[in-house]
Formats: sequence, structure tokens, C-alpha cells
Amino acid sequence: MNATEANQKNQRVSVLMPIYKTPEKYLREAVDSILNQTYTDFELLILDDCPEQSCENIIKSYDDERIKYVKNPHNIGISAARNVLLDMARGEYLAVMDHDDVALPQRLEKETKFLDSHPEIGVVGTWYQRFPATKIKKQYVTDSQIERDLMQNCSILHPSSMIRKSVLLENNIHYDAKYSPAEDYMLWVSLIGKTKFANIPEVLQKYRDHGHNTSKTQADKMKKAADAVHKFVHQHHLELWEKCCYTKNIEFLGIPLLKCEVCGCTKKYTYLGIIKFRTREAVEF
Repeated sequence: MNATEANQKNQRVSVLMPIYKTPEKYLREAVDSILNQTYTDFELLILDDCPEQSCENIIKSYDDERIKYVKNPHNIGISAARNVLLDMARGEYLAVMDHDDVALPQRLEKETKFLDSHPEIGVVGTWYQRFPATKIKKQYVTDSQIERDLMQNCSILHPSSMIRKSVLLENNIHYDAKYSPAEDYMLWVSLIGKTKFANIPEVLQKYRDHGHNTSKTQADKMKKAADAVHKFVHQHHLELWEKCCYTKNIEFLGIPLLKCEVCGCTKKYTYLGIIKFRTREAVEF
């Protein structure tokens, strides 16, 4: 199916890409990586959230009917922008894409096939490579490990994910601006108990690591938002929290030898109150 044929009907996949003051080199690499996917039955929805410094000329330079470009009249913020894209999407599956990352050519094909063959899974992510370095990040694969790890970490890389749209609609779930810039983490937590999660154990996304990443420019705000998500989990998923987050102490003749703090898939050990180290469960294949 070519691009014109794909555009003549509602595509199965909607790729959602909010952009904001994106350098042209990064934006073109991101857009090109989607347009060059082996899977072609998609629409690429691009929402420009910076009208005073828009990227319209860059996007308009592409002659591809799968691209739908919208420019906000004023800045509304990342969570609201993501929600606009959700409402625009016509696809059965929603593929999240950041404006400065690169999707490997088979990402959409493999995620679509995975959701097709696993109807119980509502969210699937992938392993990824941080670049320009070559560090590979292996995420937990199974639903049980991912749910446990969500007690402490955002264990599905948001811009590598594909979401079954029906799961969001049936549960009336959108991105919550109260938790920005950890709105992605909160989205996964909101879906606990409503669907199952998975990560494909293969690198299908490249995550650009640079000085303007939100995790760096808004580090304090990110930490506060993550702490708020942890508080939500403790309040709304108490049974799971208590199962996954607890402390064990080992004593000998009343002397504390070892303290083990478990939270999700992470364990922190303290020997004799002095020696400390941390471990995480091995990734399942």
C-alpha cells in the first residue's frame, strides 16, 4: 500500500508527534524515520505548540499525504498538546513519537503485529538506544515485572510506545497536566489494573540524549512530578504498593546486620548501617 492509498481510509495507526522549537536537523530525522517505516498504514499527526517560532515551513516541505500538521494559536503545554493529538487520532493504535528521536524502520510493523497477536496488551514499548552514545537500555518485558517496576520507575519509554486507543476511550483516560513533565509516567500508572503492559525485547527506538532533554532542563520539576505519581500509586494501588514496596531487616543477637528496602524491581541493601549497594531484577527474555 502506498501513501496515497493509505490516506484514502482511516489508518490503523496514528503517530502522535508534538513539536516545540525543534531544531530542523532533529525534526527532519524524526519525521523521516516515520515516513520510511516498513509499515505504511498510518497517519502522522504533528502538533506545533510554539506559534511564535513554528516549524511549519519544515513540515510543509514534505509532500506526503499521511502528514497532518496543526499549529496551535498559542502555547498550551505538553500534556494538553498530547491530548489534542489523542482527540485528532483516527487510528486503532496510537504510536507515540518525540520530535527529536528516531524510530527504527520496523518499529511500527513489529508493534502493530504484537498488539494484533496479544489482544490482552494495551500498551507495548520497546528497548531503546540512547544516542549519540550507543548505550542500550533494556526494559522489563512481562506485565508482572512492568507493573512492579511502575511503583518506582517509568518502565516503558513513552516515545517508543504504541497504545490501544480503545483502552483510553473505555476508561476515559487522558494525559494529566497536574503531573507534567511526568505525564507519561502518570498515564501508565492510570492504566494499572485496566490493561496489561509489555516491552518488545528489541531496540526499535533511538532516544536522543542532549542538553535540552526535559529530564535535564526541568530536573527539579520532573522529580516533584514523579514523587506525585508515587503518592498517587500509594493511595490508589495500595495492595500492589504494599506487595512491591517494603523493608526487611536481619538481626543477630539484637544487632541489625542487614536492611533491605524493596521497591518494585529495585532492592537497596545496607550492611551494618554503613555499606550500601543497590540491585535490580534481571530482565526477562
